[in-house]
Amino acid sequence: MNWIIALSIGLRLLGVGYSIMLLASTRDRRFGFLTLLLAFMTLRQLLTVRTATTGIEELPGLIVSGLTLLTVYYLSEYIDEEDAVKAQLQSANERLRGFRKAIEHAGHAIFLTDPEGTIEYANPAVETVTGYEPDEVIGENPRLWQSGKHDDEFYQGLWEQIESGSVWEGELTNRRKSGELCWIDATIAPITEDGEPERYVAIERDVTERKERELRIEDQNERLTLLNNTNEVLRDVNRELVAASTREEIESEVCEQFASSELFDVAWTGGRGLVDGTVSPRSCAGTDIDSLHGHIEGLCDTDPTPIEAALDSSRPVFTETDDLAGRPGEAHCVVVPLAYRGAEYGVLVVMTRNADAFDLIERDIFAELGRTVADAISAVETKRTLAADSVTELEFQLTGIDEPLANMAARLDCTVGVEYVGGSEGDRVQYVTVADAEPEAVAEYVAETDRIDAAQHVYTHEGRSLFRVSIDERSIVATLAQYGAGIDALSVAGTSGTLVAHVASSNDIRSVVDALQTAYDGLTLIAQRERERDIQTEAGFRKQLAGALTDRQREAARTAHFAGFFEWPRDHTGEEVASMMDISQTTFTQHLRAAESKLFSALFDDTVTVS
Repeated sequence: MNWIIALSIGLRLLGVGYSIMLLASTRDRRFGFLTLLLAFMTLRQLLTVRTATTGIEELPGLIVSGLTLLTVYYLSEYIDEEDAVKAQLQSANERLRGFRKAIEHAGHAIFLTDPEGTIEYANPAVETVTGYEPDEVIGENPRLWQSGKHDDEFYQGLWEQIESGSVWEGELTNRRKSGELCWIDATIAPITEDGEPERYVAIERDVTERKERELRIEDQNERLTLLNNTNEVLRDVNRELVAASTREEIESEVCEQFASSELFDVAWTGGRGLVDGTVSPRSCAGTDIDSLHGHIEGLCDTDPTPIEAALDSSRPVFTETDDLAGRPGEAHCVVVPLAYRGAEYGVLVVMTRNADAFDLIERDIFAELGRTVADAISAVETKRTLAADSVTELEFQLTGIDEPLANMAARLDCTVGVEYVGGSEGDRVQYVTVADAEPEAVAEYVAETDRIDAAQHVYTHEGRSLFRVSIDERSIVATLAQYGAGIDALSVAGTSGTLVAHVASSNDIRSVVDALQTAYDGLTLIAQRERERDIQTEAGFRKQLAGALTDRQREAARTAHFAGFFEWPRDHTGEEVASMMDISQTTFTQHLRAAESKLFSALFDDTVTVS
């Protein structure tokens, strides 16, 4: 046998064995095909051995056998490389599957969008953040859940940043599918290719609970600041009100307190005239009076003016007006009415350029402050009237006025006179005499009217009945008392009458007259007199009373006092005190009652007073 044929057969047998070995190790069907092919080639070579003449004729077969063997070798290498690639792909796929599981199970909403912002992928967490299911947002734009809380400029800046290749991080206020607002902590990053964004990935985390907690804390801090500022204003103003002894001091100190605050610039007090309604400042702080007049003119441009609105409604009015430099709308101010139980003492105006100043103080505090200042003014003017040596006596003619006692006099066609006025703020008691009317008729009238709460018949003497009546605050006596005025006489017969009152000469007489004429149309001032009031000292009162008492009356009162007869329970009875004086109980009682009558006459019979 020719060596060429033998070599060719050997190579083919080697190829068959090599292919069978690779088939067994890889289970790759391609080696099965090569094994079968080489086996047939070997069989053919063996069948042609006997008919072959020379070895040269088998040389091509030898070459084919070698190439076939190389084919098996290279196929084995290819399969090894293929397996390596498959292993790498499998590993990559495993990692991708891990990434996908991580994204799908992430607690944050993750979106993948195209360059135009259209959503291509959304993980399941999108539903917890936006309320939409993932399938509902695919193909949509994130504008779907915009809340309108951010303007176009905000979104324009966001897009400019991510289109430039930078990552955007920030907080968004979105609106869920249900319509409720939610706060989102978002990170939006571009996925670039050759420096150009080809996609965007957005990661959103719902921080609504944290944000609401922060807002609650912020609100609590604002309320605490508000409370501190409010308390500070009240504390400082009330401290100055307690120390002030005149109306001028009260108004001046209130203005100074506001003007010295970091929140406010100017404060002033003033009043409106009843004739032309012009506003005149009385006290101011924080600026000069010349600049203030221009500010007042600007404040009074509207109809009604804020001052009129505040006084008519008895509520503070917050408005914007020109500042002291004349710049329109640059000043924020509050007009606070100074009114106490119907008495009008003008207004307090506080101005600031700080737009947030009035948000840092509880607004209702200004209403309370106005009442407090007016109350203080009323108190000092009342005190001034009671202590004044010089008073102004005002005499008024009354004709058909709407006043409880005047209405009773007109209805019963009788004469009503006020003898004494006293009582607390909520229950003003008046002792009045009624002539030309039976007590029963008075009782029936009181039962019908709602202006007189109660009336008790005290006694009737010589055609005149004394009643203790409780009248509401809408009376002429109460109005005078609110302005610190005392009453010397009030008598109404039928539909007309006379009122004589007195006010400390240092008080604002015009405010008293204006208040009465505004409240009662049928009231006319007919006389105004200045007079010195007789001021009785304690020593003088004691001397006068001692002179009025007899020796036995003085002894009965003194013994009863030191014996504890006036205590409750009594230390000694009337019989025991009489025994001490060696007189009968009847005589003791007569002397004591006479002393008490003279004491109370000295206290109450001089003039009509207001306590």
